[in-house]
Amino acid sequence: MERISIDRFLEIREQYPVIDVRSPGEHLQGRIPGAVNIPLMENEERAVVGTMYKQNGKQAAVLKGLEIAGPKLKDYIKTARKIPNEGTFIVHCWRGGMRSEFFSWLLEFYGFKVMVIKGGYKSFRRKVIDEFNCDRSLMVLGGKTGCGKTKILHELRRKGEAVVDLEGIAHHKGSSYGGLGEEPQPTQEQFENELGIQLLSIDTSKNLWLEDESRVIGNKVIPEGLWLQMKKAVLHVLELPFEQRLQTILDDYGKFPAEALIEATLRIGKRLGPEQTKNAVAALREGDLKTGFTYALEYYDKSYQHKINERGNNNLKIHRFDEWSAPTIIAELLAE
Repeated sequence: MERISIDRFLEIREQYPVIDVRSPGEHLQGRIPGAVNIPLMENEERAVVGTMYKQNGKQAAVLKGLEIAGPKLKDYIKTARKIPNEGTFIVHCWRGGMRSEFFSWLLEFYGFKVMVIKGGYKSFRRKVIDEFNCDRSLMVLGGKTGCGKTKILHELRRKGEAVVDLEGIAHHKGSSYGGLGEEPQPTQEQFENELGIQLLSIDTSKNLWLEDESRVIGNKVIPEGLWLQMKKAVLHVLELPFEQRLQTILDDYGKFPAEALIEATLRIGKRLGPEQTKNAVAALREGDLKTGFTYALEYYDKSYQHKINERGNNNLKIHRFDEWSAPTIIAELLAE
């Protein structure tokens, strides 16, 4: 088998399917994006072998591992064959040790070509974490709720700009309503992996556009190194009329059931205040979404304005528009 460095892996990762032979629990906690899990051992089996290794040594653990894996050898091959491939796989375990070596031997014995990542998933995690501390030229896009910031980021990407959509990676739009219509959030480790793999693909010398976020998106935390750079970067603030932003909120969230909207409103009840919360919930129950969302939007406006006031004029650029127009907004942003 061929052993490849993590840097070499990152160069060729999109050319070959990646097989993660760790247990399902390890894979669920955090994985290389796109890797397919063919566990050499299930969670409980791995625990048994690990205990035996500690108590009785390597040879006893190897024998136990073979006892577990032996009856599954044919199934491993059958599962690997179902993965679209051209005869070559990249395999990894936790540290590039016995599990990946055994699985790679089996695939090669069958007739596949195999590359093993030196240092395994652990080397990938180290690379990802280091990436968050790399100096970058960040361009942060801000603005009050309803400015269509995410849509602008996607348009910037279509224009060829380097963009990372933090909310897309987190499966959450940041506010109390931000989880509506989204997939379950990934683990913190997987959020970092997905973010890291995108950063690794972007030249550090290029301007990188991100959305202005709180440190926590839903329940996912932006890694400290990147977060500190975001706070120092130029903040481009979009300003649009209240009514236009309110209509954007109605378009984005008006399709969800009233009970889901009420639940999200109650989560910010303490900050809205009892009277405003009561009125907002009553309006939502009656189907008056415009009034219900008006209370919420007024709260988020005050919250964001407080954030801007704390920042002062430090690296702050205001972009005012009478109406939302992607070409107009992008033209002004890129003219800076």
